[in-house]
Amino acid sequence: MTNNALPAHELRIAAILLALGLVVMTSASMEVAARDYGNALHYLQRQGFFVLIGVMGALVLAHIPLVWHQRLAPVYALASIALLVLVLVPGLGHNVNNSTRWLQLGPVQFQPSELVKPLFILCLAFWLAWCGEDVHTKPRTFVVPLLLLIILSVLLLLEPDFGTVFVIGLTAIGMIFLCGGHLRTLLGLGAVGLMGMAGLVLAAPYRMLRLKTFLDPWADPFNTGYQITQSLIAIGSGGFWGLGLGDGVQKHFYLPEVHTDFVFAVAVEELGLAGAVLIIGLFMLFVLTAFRIAKRALEYDNTFAAAVAYGIGLWIGLQALFNVAVNLGAAPTKGLTLPLMSAGGSSLVATLLGLGLLYRARCELNAMPHPPRAKKRRRKQAHKGRAQ
Repeated sequence: MTNNALPAHELRIAAILLALGLVVMTSASMEVAARDYGNALHYLQRQGFFVLIGVMGALVLAHIPLVWHQRLAPVYALASIALLVLVLVPGLGHNVNNSTRWLQLGPVQFQPSELVKPLFILCLAFWLAWCGEDVHTKPRTFVVPLLLLIILSVLLLLEPDFGTVFVIGLTAIGMIFLCGGHLRTLLGLGAVGLMGMAGLVLAAPYRMLRLKTFLDPWADPFNTGYQITQSLIAIGSGGFWGLGLGDGVQKHFYLPEVHTDFVFAVAVEELGLAGAVLIIGLFMLFVLTAFRIAKRALEYDNTFAAAVAYGIGLWIGLQALFNVAVNLGAAPTKGLTLPLMSAGGSSLVATLLGLGLLYRARCELNAMPHPPRAKKRRRKQAHKGRAQ
């Protein structure tokens, strides 16, 4: 490795999060697995299977040049729409907890919305690269990606999956901004998006109930506020060093969805504040590593690779942020998993595929000669475009 090479920090960080996640998720799920399946290690075995699938997929993507994905981006856009439409077809979509988000593939249930996240990032990266300097100065360049985002959002809301809409929407705004998007246009899109989300919340009684519960979960701690209050009890019980791995109490049928949406609460209960700081710190390092890869790609004027790296960092970072916020009672419940740590095959495989794309971007950059020291003209243009 030369002095100019980017080290594979993203792989090390992901490996630590994945290993820690397997340990904490197993501890959180043993009681539920023993009750439901008669096998306390059921979820560990299931998660291990998806780790194998995800790693194999990541290895395949690590050997595919990014330019291939750039050329296939229009196909990915159509595939994303088709997958979300299939979920809504009677007889194909599988309903769980009043949401039709899964496709049944033999003995395995697959959640297409998770795969849509990396596919959408590739599509938006293609569009940002194709538009070039127009991204900085011409707001109309956002019409096509905005149309795709609207179509995907409508299909996701029909499932319904409000959390995924939130993540991909913020990821899209972040990608466009970091690649030099027109600031006033982005502010306008953000305002429209916020108004749209507010309208969706007001139009759905169950979303309004979640918002009221978020504002005061202790008003009804044994009904609507049960999940959040039990999560806060778990986190508050951890202290600095935690109760000890495997010694948590809330996983004994007190906290619902303990091995999926609320695995962070179990981690804090058993590993304490120290464990919480470790987990949050690792996600922050992952995002910084992805952004560093993106910055290097911009030095080579490789907008596609930069947008892909920014997108993957934003997607995983934002989803982790919202999951932690929900566990802490700082955000309404959204049903978002903690990447690499929560039980959930679709989420885990999609995240590992995203990691494979990020690794490929780093490898391609490391194979190139040292970039020019400065790209002053391009940077000035980007700064001017954001300010306009």
